[in-house]
Amino acid sequence: MSDQIAMSIDPNVDPYGSLGITRNTDGSITRPQIPRPFFITISDNDSSVFMKDLIINPAKDMWARIVIPREVLNSEIKLPLVVYFHGGGFVMAATVDTPILQKFYATLAIEIPAIIVSIDYRYAPENRLPAAYDDCVESLYWIKNTPNELLKKHADLSKCFLLGTSAGGNIAYHVGLRVAEVSECLKPLEIKGLILHHAFFGGNERTKSELRLVRDKILPLNVCDIMWELGLPIGSDRDHLYCNPMVEIRSNENLFDQMKIQGCKILVIDCDGDPLIDRQIEVSKMLKEKGVQVVDCFSEGGFHGCEFFDDMKLKDMALVVKEFVRA
Repeated sequence: MSDQIAMSIDPNVDPYGSLGITRNTDGSITRPQIPRPFFITISDNDSSVFMKDLIINPAKDMWARIVIPREVLNSEIKLPLVVYFHGGGFVMAATVDTPILQKFYATLAIEIPAIIVSIDYRYAPENRLPAAYDDCVESLYWIKNTPNELLKKHADLSKCFLLGTSAGGNIAYHVGLRVAEVSECLKPLEIKGLILHHAFFGGNERTKSELRLVRDKILPLNVCDIMWELGLPIGSDRDHLYCNPMVEIRSNENLFDQMKIQGCKILVIDCDGDPLIDRQIEVSKMLKEKGVQVVDCFSEGGFHGCEFFDDMKLKDMALVVKEFVRA
């Protein structure tokens, strides 16, 4: 998300402003002029990671940031590949170069260790769902076919994990389901697991945690509702399957058949300071009942996206992800 916007505007006072948008009287929205992202051709700093940006689809302004532990660059070592989808409620004009994401990438890349490929995707309401899912599926085919030497040399495509935060967690879940149905077409890229970090799910019926944290300073209920209103297909309510995964899980007995056949596992991470925690617990429980391999990590305290602001929580999360990837 845009951390500058999120930290300066109280979402309970100005929910649209906290998202970096203005709602007009006719129901349309206006965005301020968005500065072009800083595109890294090759990083030349002395940090522990090497970064490089690559264009995926110029027509959609889609690009990716590759993050590699610097110590492996002069070796023949291949590392697991973690494809990352950032958050922003499908609405905020976040990009892979959003400042708070950079330490997140570097910590995961070093601690796992792994190759991180962070993906940009189109945002709503200019491009409502399923546009973000389409873009992120496209990014996986781009990785499969990439001529980039860094990925070819250092990324083990047979050990790929989809990680997403907030809306990105929602994307990882839905993209994971999609590509499980076409896994042969993606080879040699093989999805071994999904990592849902504070995944942005919803529903018409409020959960206890949403009501308990109705005026949360990071993700209050009114902001959630606005993001779903702008992100879902026009005319949909919050029980649409893009928002509420429980609807499809309950109605489709064969939903996870391909994931189970392929041995794809799911890690669910959240904390009880997040208004979305009850939805994560519900989804995790139902996935287990459906026979999916699930690991959950629910911690006390915290808040939505807390790992971006707390180095110790980020380190703890990195260790959980490391254990999941290396298992």
